[in-house]
Amino acid sequence: MDQFSFLNAANTAYFAELYDQYLQFPDSVEPSWRAFFQGFDFGKSSHGEETESTPQPNNTSSHQAVDIPENVFKEFRVVQLIDGYRSRGHLFTKTNPVRERRKYEPTLAIENFGLSKEDLETKFSAGEILKLGKATLKEIINHLDRIYCHSIGIEYMYLKSPEEIKWIQERLNINENHPRFSKDEKIQILKKLNEAVSFETFLHTKYVGQKRFSLEGGESFISGIDALIESAAEKGVKEFVMGMAHRGRLSTLANIFGKNPKDIFGEFDGKDYEQKVFDGDVKYHLGWTSCRRTDSGKGILLNIAPNPSHLETVAPVVQGIARSKQDRHYLDNPKSVLPIIVHGDAAIAGQGVVYETVQMAQLDGYKTQGSIHVVINNQIGFTTNYLDARSSTYCTDVAKVTLSPVLHVNADDAEAVVHAMLFALDYRMKFGKDVFIDLLGYRKYGHNEGDEPRFTQPKLYKAIAKHSNPRDIYAEELIEQGVIEEGYVKEIEKEYKDRLERDLEISRKEETTIITPIMQEEWEGYSYGTEADMMETVDTTYDQDKLDAIAKKITTLPGDKKFLRKVTKLINARSEMYFEKDSLDWAMGELLAYGTLLEEGHDVRMTGQDVERGTFSHRHAVLKVEESEEEVNLHNHISEEQGHFYIYNSLLSEYGVVGFDYGYAMADPNVLSIWEAQFGDFSNGAQIMIDQYISAAEDKWKLQNGLVMLLPHGYEGQGAEHSSARMERYLQLCAKDNMYVANCTTPANFYHLLRRQIKMAFRKPLIVFTPKSLLRHAKVTSTKEELATGSFQTLIDDKEMSPEKVKTLVFCMGKFYYDLLARREELERDDIALVRLEQLFPLPSARIKEIINKYENADDLVWAQEEPRNMGAWSHLLLHLDDARKFRVCSRKFYGAPAAGSSARFKRRHARVIESVFDKTVND
Repeated sequence: MDQFSFLNAANTAYFAELYDQYLQFPDSVEPSWRAFFQGFDFGKSSHGEETESTPQPNNTSSHQAVDIPENVFKEFRVVQLIDGYRSRGHLFTKTNPVRERRKYEPTLAIENFGLSKEDLETKFSAGEILKLGKATLKEIINHLDRIYCHSIGIEYMYLKSPEEIKWIQERLNINENHPRFSKDEKIQILKKLNEAVSFETFLHTKYVGQKRFSLEGGESFISGIDALIESAAEKGVKEFVMGMAHRGRLSTLANIFGKNPKDIFGEFDGKDYEQKVFDGDVKYHLGWTSCRRTDSGKGILLNIAPNPSHLETVAPVVQGIARSKQDRHYLDNPKSVLPIIVHGDAAIAGQGVVYETVQMAQLDGYKTQGSIHVVINNQIGFTTNYLDARSSTYCTDVAKVTLSPVLHVNADDAEAVVHAMLFALDYRMKFGKDVFIDLLGYRKYGHNEGDEPRFTQPKLYKAIAKHSNPRDIYAEELIEQGVIEEGYVKEIEKEYKDRLERDLEISRKEETTIITPIMQEEWEGYSYGTEADMMETVDTTYDQDKLDAIAKKITTLPGDKKFLRKVTKLINARSEMYFEKDSLDWAMGELLAYGTLLEEGHDVRMTGQDVERGTFSHRHAVLKVEESEEEVNLHNHISEEQGHFYIYNSLLSEYGVVGFDYGYAMADPNVLSIWEAQFGDFSNGAQIMIDQYISAAEDKWKLQNGLVMLLPHGYEGQGAEHSSARMERYLQLCAKDNMYVANCTTPANFYHLLRRQIKMAFRKPLIVFTPKSLLRHAKVTSTKEELATGSFQTLIDDKEMSPEKVKTLVFCMGKFYYDLLARREELERDDIALVRLEQLFPLPSARIKEIINKYENADDLVWAQEEPRNMGAWSHLLLHLDDARKFRVCSRKFYGAPAAGSSARFKRRHARVIESVFDKTVND
């Protein structure tokens, strides 16, 4: 066609580069060229058959056949070949040390790109794309093969950022994606490999059959992490926060984090703990903090978070710890804290919390400037082959959710592992985004050292039994290169094992073992609270004049911004309720609690679904300017020296977000960290966090944590999923002194409860069952004085009743108190006292007994709850209060679902429970 005659004379290198650009970013190409490439139908031209790689036109009928000069046509084919390697080269790597790779079609054979062996010696301008200059096809293929198909396979072509793709491609072209380490660097890699191998073999001989979840088959992980830490320190990283499950954890603690092996041996020997009131945990779940001095003399703080056997649970916790440290210590340079999450291949593919965690990566409330994810890929989960463990091609395919690059690395190639780690570090430091390393190795023994893996994988384990470990493989390479001499490995192995023998000898002389909690530098000055400490009254008063000043700040809109009429009305109403009516609702009490803590210099962090406005439209902590949607947070303009109010609407997640905020609170006892459920029962999506961390972490790992969970609760006819926060589950987890559980009925009591959480000399998780309808209930109000001079009340007596007249003494809680109060007023009864139990754990048993003794004429003691009898607090009272056996119980019957879906049925049941309180003859 004459219209394309310019193709004959133009620079073919230019066409190649432009076509390369089109293949990667079609929209970046000038429209006329884009139309040309779209209409360029190779399959219908005379130059060859259509291939999978060939881009097809959007509308072939609108384009005429194009007669392309042969040299230009072949350039396009070579560009397609280059694109094929970039996009699919990872499928054809040498990354599996013990198994044959699955076969993928089409291959990268040149015939699949319309090229032939006759073209191998032809020079193509497309080589300039790879910085080779004009090069033969053979040179181009060799270059591509070394970059994309050796020990490192990389996935990145799905990224949307041209800058990131260009950076990666330029980085890969350096040394053809092969490292060039100095002699000293090679010896350091070998040294860490030796430590990893020798540590495991030492434990295997000294503690035969004991579980240790060894790293054997993935020892190069230790060399890789070691190099990463050293390099990160040079790039300005001050702290690492790592989370990993049990596989390889003991070796990491000893050989990276510097935990004394004698302490690990003490844990293997099953010694009791030095601490008396402490349950502890298995050795491969414990956390650790240390300060490491790098080879260049820089100090770097290393934290590894404790974790349960629920493999990926620690992932969001690590992110929360990292973000907390960034907010508190490194606001100006948050990249100074680097999260590393170490996964297993079966876990990262199978556990939903991984998806929740990676979805946080770029969100304002949760981002940590990029995490490095490392998969210790055994290619097997317990006894399950990888083919049964996922549907995706790779275990790391979740990385594509956030457009994160993935490097698949042969764990037998130690230098490639280190190279990949350094690549990941540089990418994270450059772009502040996540990057994944899939470390393909194997597991030398079964899931634990007592298993027999040949039961389920006889063929695989026959191959593994013959396979050399990564240290010996690398040592042979270094001997061939003349870097080390024969006998060097035996020498350093003996030296390392002799040190372990000395540590073992010292350990055997000690009778107990000591468990050290992580991040003690953040917790200096805080004690561990006993149950008696938890029942002490805490001073939560606040100067009235200062409270007035805060109220003024949070009820005054900036005059230069226009807000919705409803917002203006709301803020004016808050001002009126405080300064004119002295009748504060729930939201005002809550917001004043935050304001006072902020003014005292504490940060407040609150997250959850829709918390900025509040699910029930009560909070409105973040206001939107009407035209621009600019966000205004009045709490951040109280005073110059105040703390910061961080409040974020979360992603639609419970498990991941609760884990994140638990980690956030773990790293900073000086912050009031709050997670609010949209409805209380949704918190059961985070049940693993509740069971493994919130209720048990102090007993298992000596971890204090002040996380507050706000769980909307109350029976109002909204069905099974919007009634109960499942308080019985939290109460069942309560023991001795592990957490607080409360169900407040007044704004003042909630205000003091929140302030108490920060004013204590220790930290405990706090579970609060919060109201829904009571947020606007006319009787649910408090005065300024109650906020300024009051304190938290674990129990609220009935001040309206005369004790001498009372025949029925009713203990109740939460919203149900107001239902009963309304009915008592209807009936005009003065012989029934309604006493509110505000703190459910620790249970104020002494105070309850005082109340019972006070109403000495009451011969009818009642526990009244709106929940079914098998739910709510009734069983908790039976466990913790002897007098509860004398109570008449008024509740719904036993049910499987928390509440009825039918509005009529709900009202009927609810009314019946209320009537049973006032009339003993009414059956429940």
